Amino acid sequence: MFKGVLFDLDGVITDTAEYHYHAWKKLANDLGIDMDREFNEKLKGVSREDSLRLILEHGKQTESISTEEFTRLAKEKNENYIEMIQSFSGKDIFPGILNLLKELKENNIKIALASASKNGPMLLDKMQISDYFDAIVDPASVPAGKPAPDIFIAAAKALGLKDDECIGIEDSQAGIAAIKASGAFPIGVGQATDLGSDIILVDKTDQLTYAFLKTTWSE
Repeated sequence: MFKGVLFDLDGVITDTAEYHYHAWKKLANDLGIDMDREFNEKLKGVSREDSLRLILEHGKQTESISTEEFTRLAKEKNENYIEMIQSFSGKDIFPGILNLLKELKENNIKIALASASKNGPMLLDKMQISDYFDAIVDPASVPAGKPAPDIFIAAAKALGLKDDECIGIEDSQAGIAAIKASGAFPIGVGQATDLGSDIILVDKTDQLTYAFLKTTWSE
């Protein structure tokens, strides 16, 4: 039986992807870089710094940006994003997720957040679900971001568990790759065309119940 669940944030617990997109698009436009929704798919599940690197590479501006300017741009994007999400609340939790958190607690299953978002703790507070989490991994504390397994390995360790005692839930290619590499059991929220056909998938978050996780794990 699994003993812990390691949650991604964006696309699993809530959806801040649209806010991220608009914040990144504004930054890219200010730099004269054309960025559309198709390119934005590459940024999902990726850290702020790595996302900025991808945008600069896309606009062929990597060489022209100093370390100081890079830091400033990352900070500017985050400030724009934080301004956009001030209205976040419990109504922004995806269907079924609050009930799943309650069921996991009732059954003594430990819960961790393994998100690339440095704003994860603030968003959990705004949605009033911080108390359900036994551990929140600071993405800045791990050597490499997704698709490297570091954040999921750190999340399991923070719960006092082995990787293979945990289920990881993700909605991005980078995230699924990270869960697989960590040794945890992956469940994807999305389509096989995006996440692969070799893992358990759900179309919607309200399918993520404790009973479903138990059945999936035992199979």
